[in-house]
Amino acid sequence: MNQYKKILLLSSVLILEACSFTQKKSQKLFSTAQHNTYDVIVVPGVPFENNNWSRTMKARVYWSKYLYDKGIAKNVMYTGSAVYSSYFEAEIMALYAQALGIPKENIFTETKAEHSTENIYYSYKKATKLGFERIALATDPFQSKMLKSFINKKMKAPIDIIPMVYDSLRTIEPMMIDPQINAYLAYDSNFVSIVERESFCKRLKGTRGLNIDTTAYRLIAY
Repeated sequence: MNQYKKILLLSSVLILEACSFTQKKSQKLFSTAQHNTYDVIVVPGVPFENNNWSRTMKARVYWSKYLYDKGIAKNVMYTGSAVYSSYFEAEIMALYAQALGIPKENIFTETKAEHSTENIYYSYKKATKLGFERIALATDPFQSKMLKSFINKKMKAPIDIIPMVYDSLRTIEPMMIDPQINAYLAYDSNFVSIVERESFCKRLKGTRGLNIDTTAYRLIAY
């Protein structure tokens, strides 16, 4: 690795650390969550590429499984459209979750969101339409901190945050497997990458939560 790449990698690590909850903060939030039982936890999606889940997706799904097994979450809602790959992120994660043992009736999906801000906004709207009252966001420390301000200042919604506690995940690491799923069940035959559909400026606005469809999930029927 040349010097430039080393500096770039170090800079990326420092940025991630600066924009993430510390493990001490994550542990504190998790300790608070342990005294609650949530109707549903929201888990943002990750692109599914090369017919395999990434380390990030695996960690988020296993964290949701951990919270479900502990009785902290009654249900799990995975959220994410087919954004950068031709598979609905939410549906892929749901397939993995079911393969790991979360009952199908306790798994929900939201497939409209294309950005992190939309993940929590649309999922919260859909969850409330389904009758869920106690709702929490469950994801990695970086995304947790990134969405905290959006939840508190923009949405002003009663959503708790349960960032991953890596020490807790390590306790189940020996039992972590890579189950086989039928990814075709989550395939989007009408897929067009967001890079082709939207300009960089519009995608940036989406990241900031400025492209949200506020009418979403208002008049849905189940």
